[in-house]
Amino acid sequence: MTRIAGEVAIKAPVEAVFDLVADERNEPRYNPRIVETRMLQDGPVGVGTQFVARPKGMGSRGDMTLTIVELDRPHRLHNVVTSSFMHVDGALTFEDDGGDTLLSWDWDMKLVGPWRVLSPVLAIVGPRWERRNWVSLKAFMETHPR
Repeated sequence: MTRIAGEVAIKAPVEAVFDLVADERNEPRYNPRIVETRMLQDGPVGVGTQFVARPKGMGSRGDMTLTIVELDRPHRLHNVVTSSFMHVDGALTFEDDGGDTLLSWDWDMKLVGPWRVLSPVLAIVGPRWERRNWVSLKAFMETHPR
């Protein structure tokens, strides 16, 4: 298991950041590594909502299912992500910082199946990839005010 944690300050209101992140269908707007997402049921985003995300270059074999297991708007979002190659369990927290948002992530990630042998690589590159994702969100939110 690899723990990946960090934080980034975003010049945007906490509710706007939370709402954008909670709806996984928005991720391709700020994360170039995700090319497509879809929600698996109709209705509002909430506990139990599931999304399928497709990473770039992996085709359908790379599909990841994200399930929201806890949602406390606009403070905390706990997700579980499963795919044929990994399992992720963790939370995002959103703190109001004088009108801006401090976004923190804390994930437990593990590679599964034949991918397991790459676990040492995940421990090295995973934190950098995850930080890049949230810095991209920061850039998106700060150039596309809501």
